[in-house]
Amino acid sequence: MSTREDGPQRPMIESRDQLVAEFERGCKPAADWRIGTEHEKFGFNTAGLTPLAYEGERGVFALLEEMANRFGYERVMEGENIIALKQPGCPLGGSITLEPGGQLELSGAPLKTLHQTCDEAGLHLEQVRQIAADWGIAFLGMGFSPKWTLAETPRVPKLRYEVMRSYMPRMGDHGLDMMHRTCTIQVNLDFADEADMVKKLRVGLALQPIATAIFANSPFTEGKPNGFLSWRSEMWRDTDPDRTGMLPWAFEDGMGFERYVDYALDVPMYFVYRDGDYIDVAGASFADFLDGKLEALPGEKPDETDWTDHVSTLFPEVRMKQFLEMRGADGGPWRRICALPAFWTGLLYDAGALDAAWDLVKDWSDEERQGLRDAVPRQALNAPFRAGTVLDVARKCVEISRAGLAARAEVDDTGDNETQFLQAVEDIVATGRTPAETLLDAYERDWGGDIDRLFETEAF
Repeated sequence: MSTREDGPQRPMIESRDQLVAEFERGCKPAADWRIGTEHEKFGFNTAGLTPLAYEGERGVFALLEEMANRFGYERVMEGENIIALKQPGCPLGGSITLEPGGQLELSGAPLKTLHQTCDEAGLHLEQVRQIAADWGIAFLGMGFSPKWTLAETPRVPKLRYEVMRSYMPRMGDHGLDMMHRTCTIQVNLDFADEADMVKKLRVGLALQPIATAIFANSPFTEGKPNGFLSWRSEMWRDTDPDRTGMLPWAFEDGMGFERYVDYALDVPMYFVYRDGDYIDVAGASFADFLDGKLEALPGEKPDETDWTDHVSTLFPEVRMKQFLEMRGADGGPWRRICALPAFWTGLLYDAGALDAAWDLVKDWSDEERQGLRDAVPRQALNAPFRAGTVLDVARKCVEISRAGLAARAEVDDTGDNETQFLQAVEDIVATGRTPAETLLDAYERDWGGDIDRLFETEAF
């Protein structure tokens, strides 16, 4: 999640038009499109397989401190706590942040090619491993914590999370689980103009359940199979209906920046940041704030940073900021950290591929899209769809993505193009077996029902 830092006050917001203009500022020519990849992972102690606490000699705080000392990151502080690290001279990305349960996240810089993206992920993991090897800790990439209860899971002392921890249980049964026990891989992609944004948003929403199915990797809860292939995805179905979901209105006539602004204005807020503190305004709308009607801040109106904060607390399957975030995939190992951005870049960043992807989904009904979203957490690639299954759709998507990556013709120093990063996805759809099903097979056949064996085979 986003990390807020104090800075100069940005312009006050006086009208809805300014909010629309904020999104419009994301438009850029194709030559300037970039790929921003984020991935999260669970830290644990190799002795005892306990989760990595924030405090302590070898906890998350100490890990961030050591990374800053060894590799030159700048510390982002909240009081006496390190809550993030950022790369000097890289203001647009390349930061390391913390999720509420201590999950370590690389929020990657906006990069031109997948070659650069995977180099970035590889460097980050190598830095983490260097420290982990010395400290007796390791990291696990999965969609849901496979062993620890919610009570056993640490809490990061980050002020915005305190507001969310109070509000989440009012809105669904799994908000706290989502915050503390899930991990994802996400990619952020650009758009040229409003029409391009709408097309990419619609394709992204329709195909997000397909990505969820391919990357399904959370079949265990508290040491046992949970009956799902992506338990993480199921968590989101009962977290907060006001700010999650498939956005069916995005497929209606008239969709554009203004429609998304109207949606965001009505979504209840969490907080307002003032003078280093998060003021709890949970349940109030940003529309009320725009009218100066917040009970906690009577007469006060928002600035542009308040809007940025609010938009970051919306969690639909595809989220719009000044770019589009693809949010459907479970966490996973290095190959899939590279494969998720490859899948979406191939689909959305070549005009021919985007047209083909839109042709694939443009006649799907609201009910069909929602049906896919509801079915894939349990059935993944085996979920029925029309005359076939999700696997049939996934194979078509991967073909389109490969063609899109080939058309981009972005090659590395050896002359290899970006299609190499799609290999992990191609392997999954070739076999029809998700990562979750592979883990379940190992649990039953090789591990003798001992979840601790997972940490031996799957850790970074």
